[in-house]
Amino acid sequence: MKFVFIADFFAHQVLGGGELNNEELINILHSQGHTVEKINSHEVTVNFITQHKRKNFIIANFVNLHKDVISKIADVNYIIYEHDHKYLMSRDPSVYPNFIAPRDAIINIEFYKNAKAVMCQSSFHAEIVARNTQLDNLINLSGNLWSEASLQFMGSIAKKSKADTCAIMKSPISHKNTKEAIMYCEYKKMPYTLVQSTNYEDFLAQLGEHKTLVFFPKTPETLSRVVVEARMMGMSVIVNKMIGATREEWYKLKGLKLIEEVRQMRNTIPERVTGVYA
Repeated sequence: MKFVFIADFFAHQVLGGGELNNEELINILHSQGHTVEKINSHEVTVNFITQHKRKNFIIANFVNLHKDVISKIADVNYIIYEHDHKYLMSRDPSVYPNFIAPRDAIINIEFYKNAKAVMCQSSFHAEIVARNTQLDNLINLSGNLWSEASLQFMGSIAKKSKADTCAIMKSPISHKNTKEAIMYCEYKKMPYTLVQSTNYEDFLAQLGEHKTLVFFPKTPETLSRVVVEARMMGMSVIVNKMIGATREEWYKLKGLKLIEEVRQMRNTIPERVTGVYA
């Protein structure tokens, strides 16, 4: 198959969880013999859509898509590989009771309805989308994608002994709520270390030195890669009710067993994506 993958940013531009997940999906599709053309959303034009109309489109984050382009995409086959809640003006359902926004806060609804499928990261994610949109084309992928190298690296860390301390992700992003995690550890008199690095493997190595991750995000995490990474490295986690991963059946697994489960996602998730176009 021939695909066009649209995203606001790619992993070589922004090293975020969504971007890493997208990049691995692209890599796997390539390895299966598919062709995938990547393009930043702000570079997509109506003419580009027309020229590629026979291809299958995968649309991840699309905040920078022009409005006329969004209208034109209705003419092609596309899925939305959703990472958050872009049917909301704020992209944050936590500000509304029961995560249900008023009608005047809903946007892009026709864009979502016209997609062959809207791929969600967890049942928690899909339930929130459904409450707000009443869409019938939602698919729960129940997971994310990690590279084989990353899974092997986390497997090596899972086998190592860990300090009886807590790890707290140091983030400047307010909704990641580093402050409350610190307050919790200090109140409970639990020794902690703030973990931060722009290098992905270094971040994982720092995180995996500890027995426990403490994480209290203010907004719903559609999955929460850091929580899954902690579990894969054999850590316990102390979290709130905002973590999508905790609702999935495989979440009860830990360490090497969870790594093997996530390794299988490298088969099942791309199959579900390509299966929509079959």
